[in-house]
Amino acid sequence: MIKIQNPKSKIQKLGFTLIELLVVISIIGILASLTLASYSGAQKQTRDTQRRSDLNQYRNALENYAAANNGIYPQCTGALLCSSCGTANTVGNICPSRLNSNFIASCPHDPFCPNGSCSSGYTDYYYQNSSDCTRYVLYARLETAGYWYVCSTGKTGTKTSAPTISDCP
Repeated sequence: MIKIQNPKSKIQKLGFTLIELLVVISIIGILASLTLASYSGAQKQTRDTQRRSDLNQYRNALENYAAANNGIYPQCTGALLCSSCGTANTVGNICPSRLNSNFIASCPHDPFCPNGSCSSGYTDYYYQNSSDCTRYVLYARLETAGYWYVCSTGKTGTKTSAPTISDCP
């Protein structure tokens, strides 16, 4: 006996239903939002790493300066530099005026301050020296936690408030 099949009984389902499409789109949206959230955190950490690296470059330049000047670091005095010794001022006040090409190839700036001018609440890197100009502290504000500082004594670390020369033993 030959069975004749009705062509309408085997209609194949082609395409996706609206519900299936909405589920896939929502999953893609959730994954995209998770990716963007982690990307933002990674950007902050990248900029903080750049700040740490820049401060190490300045530290090397300051050590080279001191080696060429009998162990004396640049002073924060005079119109060319900062307003007074022992107070915190931006590194831009000593670079490139004192830390010229003999000591550092170029003066790095904070990632939010590409040309040395900040409009985002971040300022450039800070330099503070002791009154006898034999010690210093360099520091920058981090996006992830407090301030990162580098001392002439080799001490480095993070602090919740802006460090001072007294933080460098």
